Amino acid sequence: MKQTISVSSLLLLFAIVTLVSCQDEKQKAEVIITNANIWTGNKKQINAQAMAIVGDSIIAIGSNNEIQKFVGSTTEIVDVNGGFITPGFIDTHVHLMPSGYSLSGIVKLRDVNSPEEFTNSIKEYAESIDSGSWILEGNWDHTLWGGELPAKEWIDDVTKNNPVFIYRLDGHMALANSLALKIAGIDKNTSKIEGGTIVRNEDGTPTGILKDNAMSLLFDKIPIPNKKQNEKAFAAATRYLVSKGVTSVHDMGTINDYNTYLDAKQDGNLNLRIYSVMPLDKWSDIKELVSNEGKGDKWLQIGGLKGFVDGSLGSHTAAFKEPYSDAPEDSGFFVNSQEDLYQWISNADKSDLQVMVHAIGDNAIHTLLNIYERVSEENGEKDRRFRIEHAQHIAENDIERFSKLNIIPSMQPYHAIDDGRWAEVLIGPERIKTTYAFNSLLEAQALLAFGSDWPVAPATPLEGIYAAVTRRTLDDKNPNGWVPKQKISVDQALVAYTKNASYAGFSEEIKGTLEPGKLADFVVISEDITKVDPVRIKELKVLQTYVGGRKVFDINKN
Repeated sequence: MKQTISVSSLLLLFAIVTLVSCQDEKQKAEVIITNANIWTGNKKQINAQAMAIVGDSIIAIGSNNEIQKFVGSTTEIVDVNGGFITPGFIDTHVHLMPSGYSLSGIVKLRDVNSPEEFTNSIKEYAESIDSGSWILEGNWDHTLWGGELPAKEWIDDVTKNNPVFIYRLDGHMALANSLALKIAGIDKNTSKIEGGTIVRNEDGTPTGILKDNAMSLLFDKIPIPNKKQNEKAFAAATRYLVSKGVTSVHDMGTINDYNTYLDAKQDGNLNLRIYSVMPLDKWSDIKELVSNEGKGDKWLQIGGLKGFVDGSLGSHTAAFKEPYSDAPEDSGFFVNSQEDLYQWISNADKSDLQVMVHAIGDNAIHTLLNIYERVSEENGEKDRRFRIEHAQHIAENDIERFSKLNIIPSMQPYHAIDDGRWAEVLIGPERIKTTYAFNSLLEAQALLAFGSDWPVAPATPLEGIYAAVTRRTLDDKNPNGWVPKQKISVDQALVAYTKNASYAGFSEEIKGTLEPGKLADFVVISEDITKVDPVRIKELKVLQTYVGGRKVFDINKN
């Protein structure tokens, strides 16, 4: 008997074939990375050889053979010849726009190691610019010439026609020349500043050194950069970061900075993912901004707020429970009152904004932990992810509180090998045992996230990993590591720069590890950093950087 197939059956069969064909076509990759040594950061599949990418995301990861089935007629095959790949590094603490400006067009004092070189560098720079132009940034470090603070007399004769306001590298102390002080109206009769210091001579006249809140007396006198200047600085910062393997940053900036990034995004000029974090005391303005615009997308995110408890160790403005070892009358100070901090943090938390606050001295950290604990209890349980930025000098009995209270220590390992050259002189042999306490925090089950604090330190994750793993100070005087108990493994440092860093910015669903469904943000490195002698890690090279499956840096072309 002859069988017949109904029209409806034919249509159903056609639909099934079409669906299968479409599904098969959807599985073909646009780009395949092959012959790689991939550290995924994903515990379920920590290593792989190849990745299949569609659009800006990974659709599959595994062995070369497993990924072969995703090759289509138009698939681009990228053979990295055994290159070591990690997720794109996420720097959880940068100052993006000042860093961009620091790359060009400013006086550079970071490596100056004598008062004479300090003066001569400023003299040469002043001669290269127009009369009346401000001399800014600088990023000097007085420990390089023995610890004497610079004074306006060092530079007045060579900057008679140019106001000067140049920062110490930590950003918590600056030197102004006499012209800048005159413009700001700062003299021997200027009142003391709460949360800051005008350093004075015996007769009361300012030396030119302003610390923390005292620097605000000059801020509004400095000309605001125009849009073109901001665009140039942002482009320079982006180029630098991607060349170092950084694909995302948490920027501790301002609303004006955010507007620069928003313009770049609208113009299609973002090659870097940005979490734009704004001042804590502006929480009400940011609440309104988020209400109007939302918290952003995978390129540009908002909703974070950054505040300050204290200053820095190098400026003697970090707040400690006991006095500085080299200054028995001085234990630092708070730059904001405890009540202000509590009110800002509580209101921001009620507004579902993420709070991250700078605290360096043990007293500042202890006080901030107390405020976070109080706010968490009062506002109720939720996924808030409070952060302590820097968390440098922790009292031993406060270490376990990070995990207990679900507080993220957002730290910068390069600072340890920089400050380790001189920190013991300032705080003594006991307090340094829990300084940059990476290992102790991990042992206490805290979620450790890493960044750089650029331009205070270079935004170079490979150097950051080197610092966390070796703790060899920049002066090479600690070959076995400064406070070696606090050294951590390469894998732990990688997690802090990737997986944990994404969690610290509420973005772990889309990045931080290399796995299907996540963004194809990754870095190709010259050697396997998990296998080389840790001392060599800082010498390795970033060969290529990809953001959203698109190559944004190639060492052979840039």
